Amino acid sequence: MNRKHIIITGTSRGIGFEMVHLLASAGHDILALSRNARPVKNLEFDHIYSMAFDLHASEDYRKVEEYVEKEWNNSVDILINNAGLLINKPFEQTTKEDFIDVYQTNVFGVAELTRTVIPYMSSESHVVTVSSMGGVQGSMKFPGLAAYSSSKGAVITLTELLAEEYKETGPSFNVLALGAVQTEMLAEAFPGYKAPLSALEMAKYISDFALNGHNFYNGKLLQVSSSTP
Repeated sequence: MNRKHIIITGTSRGIGFEMVHLLASAGHDILALSRNARPVKNLEFDHIYSMAFDLHASEDYRKVEEYVEKEWNNSVDILINNAGLLINKPFEQTTKEDFIDVYQTNVFGVAELTRTVIPYMSSESHVVTVSSMGGVQGSMKFPGLAAYSSSKGAVITLTELLAEEYKETGPSFNVLALGAVQTEMLAEAFPGYKAPLSALEMAKYISDFALNGHNFYNGKLLQVSSSTP
């Protein structure tokens, strides 16, 4: 097995939590980033380092650089931008601060962490960003998700742009637009809704794609959904 250095955001619960342990169990080295590092720290794996990380805090990006330089010899193979913030409320009730909070995590944080990590990546490296079917042009839309779904549309375009900008040197960039997955975030947005896929099932798909998808795709949006929402 070719052991990879993998950074994953949003690892305290749901899909991110499952991906950390799937990829660590496969023997890869994981840097797990989340505001709350405790859930990952509670499970001891030799291949996991869990770091409290706030996408809003500029100093935390430097901590990532220091870790990669010291522990991984300036090398990152895979970045999975999985962290997300969802606000579900009627548009007229949203505030400018609501939109700023959502975009700070879902767009600005993705851009800043990607910018931070790219200098440590090679032509064979892979950046995978987790988006949503709600951000796909022409897909079904849901009231109350103006900030969330528009932010997820933004990272789809960002991925396409980065793939074009780095097409001669790498890394590869791809984005996965997820449909309904039974996570805490879905339950908060759609109380009572039962999704057809579990967090573990989706984590298996994303983990495999992160390891192998760059051999087939670059700058692509893949819709990963068996249903809506």
